[in-house]
Amino acid sequence: MNEEFSDAVRVTKDYYESDDAHNFYYTIWGGEDLHLGIYESEKDTIFEASRRTIQKMAEKSSFIGKKARVIDLGGGFSGSARYLAKNYGWEVVVLNLSGAENQRGRKMNKEQGLDHLIEVVDGNFANVPYPDASFDIVWSQDAILHSDNRSQVLDEAYRVLKPGGEMIFTDPMQADDCPEGVLQPIYDRIHLVSLGSPGFYRDYAKQIGFQDMGYVNLDDYLPIHYSRVLEEMENRESELEQVVSKEYIQNMKKGLRYWIDGGNKGYLAWGLFHFKK
Repeated sequence: MNEEFSDAVRVTKDYYESDDAHNFYYTIWGGEDLHLGIYESEKDTIFEASRRTIQKMAEKSSFIGKKARVIDLGGGFSGSARYLAKNYGWEVVVLNLSGAENQRGRKMNKEQGLDHLIEVVDGNFANVPYPDASFDIVWSQDAILHSDNRSQVLDEAYRVLKPGGEMIFTDPMQADDCPEGVLQPIYDRIHLVSLGSPGFYRDYAKQIGFQDMGYVNLDDYLPIHYSRVLEEMENRESELEQVVSKEYIQNMKKGLRYWIDGGNKGYLAWGLFHFKK
C-alpha cells in the first residue's frame, strides 16, 4: 500500500518488520500474542497470562453471545483475533503495520481453520481504511502507545464504530502523576516524546462523545510481565541467539529493565479501557 507514514509510525513499522524483533516476539512471547499478561501465579507462562488478558477484555463486551464485527488495531500475529473468532464466533479485521507479522498471522489463521473469520490488513490505525460505522467493536492491545497522535487513533475508533459499538483496549502508559523526565530512557527506546496516560484517554474519549464504561487498573502486572519476559530471555538465551542478534538481546534486556524499574516506582501505568459510542 502506498501510504505516507509519520516518522514515529515508520520507526515502529521498521522495528517490527526486522528479523530480530519478529523472531524475538515469536520465540519469547508464547507464539501467539505480543501484549502484556495478567498473572495469577509465578507458574503462569507468558502465553497463559496473555490469554487471560484477552479473556478479561472480552468479558467486558455486551456482544458476548451475539454476532459482532471487530477491528483489532495493531493486532500483531492475530492471536487475539483467533481467540475472539474461536471462542465467540466474531468476525475480525486485524489492521497491523508489520508485513512480516501479518504474513505469519495469515498462515496461523489458516492452520487453525479460522481464516474464514479473520481478515488481516496491512495498515496504520491512525488512518483506518474503512467507512464510518463499519464495526461493532474496536479492539487494541498495547499498540496505541506507538502512535505520535493518540487522539487521532481515538477519533478513528469512534468514526468506524456503529452507534452502540464499543472500544475495548489496553495500553502501557505513564502514570497520571508521573514526574517529568523520569521516563526519558523509555521514550528514547520507542522514539516518542511521551506516553499516553489513563487521564488522557478517558478525558479525550469523553470529549469526542464516548461513554466511559469503566477503567480497570492493571498497574501491578506491568513490572511482573516485563520481569517474566526478562527471565524467559535469560533462561533461553542460547536458543534465542540462534535467531536473534546478540546486540538486539542486550538492548532488549536494557529496555526491559527500564520498564520494570518504571513500573516498580509507580511511574508507569497499564489498564483496560471500555468506551461505548
